Amino acid sequence: MFDTVIVGAGVAGLTAARLLHAAGRRVVVLEARDRVGGRTWTDRSPGFSVDRGASWIHGLTGNPLTELVEAFGMETSEFTVGSFQAGGRPIANYDEAHRELDEAATEAWLADAAAVEERLAAAAEASEPGESYADVVDRVLAELGWSEERTARARAFHRHRTEEQCGADDADVDAHGLDEDAIDGDEVVFPGGYDALATGLARGLDVRLEQTVTAVEWSGAGVRVTTGSESFEARDVVVTVPLGVLKAAAIDFEPALPETVAAAIARVGMGTFNKVFLQFPERFWQDGAYAIRQLGAGSVPWHSWYDVSAVSGTPMLLTFAGGEWARRIERMPDDEIVASVLDGLRRIYGEAMPEPTGHWITRWGSDPFALGSYSYVARGATYEDHDVIATPIGGVLHLAGEATWGDCPATVNGALLSGHRAAERILGRAIPLRSLAE
Repeated sequence: MFDTVIVGAGVAGLTAARLLHAAGRRVVVLEARDRVGGRTWTDRSPGFSVDRGASWIHGLTGNPLTELVEAFGMETSEFTVGSFQAGGRPIANYDEAHRELDEAATEAWLADAAAVEERLAAAAEASEPGESYADVVDRVLAELGWSEERTARARAFHRHRTEEQCGADDADVDAHGLDEDAIDGDEVVFPGGYDALATGLARGLDVRLEQTVTAVEWSGAGVRVTTGSESFEARDVVVTVPLGVLKAAAIDFEPALPETVAAAIARVGMGTFNKVFLQFPERFWQDGAYAIRQLGAGSVPWHSWYDVSAVSGTPMLLTFAGGEWARRIERMPDDEIVASVLDGLRRIYGEAMPEPTGHWITRWGSDPFALGSYSYVARGATYEDHDVIATPIGGVLHLAGEATWGDCPATVNGALLSGHRAAERILGRAIPLRSLAE
């Protein structure tokens, strides 16, 4: 008999478990995978770190992860992308004819991007319930009355913005779906791997790997959590599986989740966002550019390549696929995906570009323990829906994870804060976050 069962050894689950364990509660963590970390997953098989899941701390200022990363001694490297922005960092932009923009053309493009950006917030505020991000972007562009090429370039940029930020197409994202899209302070990546965070949080805990939870029975008297091979009884349970798993009803809740919680789970979207890393024998792209970006019509399906050589220690570019395109590539073999990415790069750098010596590709949408990458505010949903999912149920059942934190969903810090909230609710008192590092 345990005090608390934690379902999922991602950052949310490990945070809740660590805080409850420190408070003297008997805690067990059940994890379906053969590792801790969930959607923080560092692949070290190449001889260096490839973060297949979370990679960044997006904004160090006021971020609860900052102090924790320092306490765990995690090596960081500044890599500020500022979410998906048109400028603010050295970006090698290419026009529709695959020619690099000169200084004047770059300034003109940045001015266009800023003109759209400064109108978007008001357009979203004036939107009708159920309107999409694509709807408000189209409305702003119609008001600006630009030429066909300028309009198409701006529209493509914002399409890719939702693909990267939400893992979803812009027509599926609510008009307010990027309202929280702001970064405070520098951003960092981890040459030694992001999974050191989960490893640090898991230290000293009772974590049972390869335990796939299939059912949670709950009542005022407590809970019974069933896996494929065992059952665990406790006073309460914290379920931190990804939203995709909840939406697929992969866990049988008995009684069923309250309608308010179930409806919020149905409304919030689960995005698919995949990474393609390409390692090259030598660097062929320009020095000083942290990203290469294809603008306009030529930006489909691949549009941005990020130079992550400083993280891997070897010439390497990282590109992303989001939304419907991300789901499509999951059905493609690796060689076909790599060929597609190289086709986009060769339009810019020519046929003399070398072949890659290695590649790493993620498929989060078909991962049975994730069924997607991270949550987003789908059309018709609200940020409040994220917090509704975390409504305590029967005094014994708590849902946590990035999808349950409305202030900053789809982030590791959101996952951490949701685990902290669940632990505080169970204990009925405030717990200082800094105690996580003790």
